[in-house]
Formats: sequence, C-alpha cells, structure tokens
Amino acid sequence: MKYGQLIVNIKEYRLLMRSIANSQDQEDQVYRESMKKLRTELLTAKMLDYDVMPQDVIRYNSIVCIKTPYNVERSYQIVTPEKSNIQQNKISILSPMALALFGYATGDEIVWQFPSGINTIKIIGVQQKGRTIENETI
Repeated sequence: MKYGQLIVNIKEYRLLMRSIANSQDQEDQVYRESMKKLRTELLTAKMLDYDVMPQDVIRYNSIVCIKTPYNVERSYQIVTPEKSNIQQNKISILSPMALALFGYATGDEIVWQFPSGINTIKIIGVQQKGRTIENETI
C-alpha cells in the first residue's frame, strides 16, 4: 500500500458512512462482505482535509484506471449512487469495485471479493475530475 493505510477525506468519509448505513438491508453476500471489509479498513484510515489530500488517492469523482487479473485495463469514475451509469463508466461508490478501490492510490494492488470471485486489481492511474464532495453540501 503506497501510503501504508487508506487515505480518506473527512467529509467524504462521513458521506460514505451514511451511504453504507442507508444500504444495510442489502441481500447480496458479495456486497455485504465488501461493506464489512471497507468498514474494517476505515478503522485505521488516515483522515485528511481536502487541501492536503494526495491527488493520486481514489475518492468520490475520481477516474480510476485499473488492470484486472486478465491483464485488461479499464477506467471508471467513482460517483454517488444516483449518478451511477455503467454505460458511461460511472460506478456507484456502493458497488463492490468502488468499495474495493476507495482510499487506495496509484500503484496499489488490492485483493478483494468480487461477484466473479477473489481477484487482485492493480491501480495504474487516478485522475481527479469535476466537483468534489468537499465543494458540495453534505
């Protein structure tokens, strides 16, 4: 892990925890396991203000380029659930993929339970895009 622990913006952390709390009735096992693992990782996450967040850390609105176990590169933007649109490569923060990536940085490799099974994802690039949660009302 590039920074030794997850790096999370304080306001985004609060928004994520509210989103997780509002989705507790999920029946999907993979989804529940992703939530549980992220909650555990967040216990030791480093909380930072917006102005000191490293630019290569995945957060809300980040565009993330990953390499899958099959050597395929894909890019996704991490968005709030209501802005999710897979045809536009925008995935909800509450999807197993986004939950796996949140708080990690360029160069990190993540082992996570996905619907297809346990996989290792390599983060090969992160770009910050558009308005951040910091600028929005939470």
